[in-house]
Amino acid sequence: MTDSSSPTLPAPPAAVPTKRPRGRPRKTLDERDDGNRRQALIMAAAALFRRKGFAATSTRDIAQSVGMHSGSPFYHFKSKDDLLYAVMEAGMHSAIARQDQALAAVQDLAAVHQARAQLRALIHSHFETLLGPGNDFVPVMLYEHRSLGARQRTALAKLQAQYEAAWSPVLGVLHREGALGAPVKLSRLLMLGALNWSVQWFDGKKEASVQDLTDACMALFLKE
Repeated sequence: MTDSSSPTLPAPPAAVPTKRPRGRPRKTLDERDDGNRRQALIMAAAALFRRKGFAATSTRDIAQSVGMHSGSPFYHFKSKDDLLYAVMEAGMHSAIARQDQALAAVQDLAAVHQARAQLRALIHSHFETLLGPGNDFVPVMLYEHRSLGARQRTALAKLQAQYEAAWSPVLGVLHREGALGAPVKLSRLLMLGALNWSVQWFDGKKEASVQDLTDACMALFLKE
């Protein structure tokens, strides 16, 4: 039996439901760093594919080179084949951006000098892409493109066509001016072929500079 004179204790406050935060859930540290990790994997893979070859490079090699666990690259790429394509795709986008910037720097020159200045800018930019520090994607693309799937090769060919398209108008002007003796299409193919081969023999510590190479190409390709 309860004593009616005893004080009544207050009921505990009802629990207030926790409000769910609006919007997307906060990303984890790894997710926030996804872009940086992806880029690090691409750079590391490019260097390893160039040095060891695509077939001889394992995902474990790539992961170890950037301080990841062996399975971590598959968080960013479905397969090693996808990583190979990412190396080439990122490299081509970088090359296109560099080339556009080089051409923009000479667009205000007088017309009589513009075509020569544009060709010089194209050649110099291409050498920078081929031989500059951290630019391993071109040798990889030259020698490992057969490792890509058909769709990947088609997509890459479109980027290459976009890159090379900037050369034809410039060479066309030089041909009409009489400074370029060979047909435009053959000139473009031969020029790019000669420039690309430099990755096989050029040594910046022993050979000429990129500027020297550019000067030599201008003297070789064009008439005075």
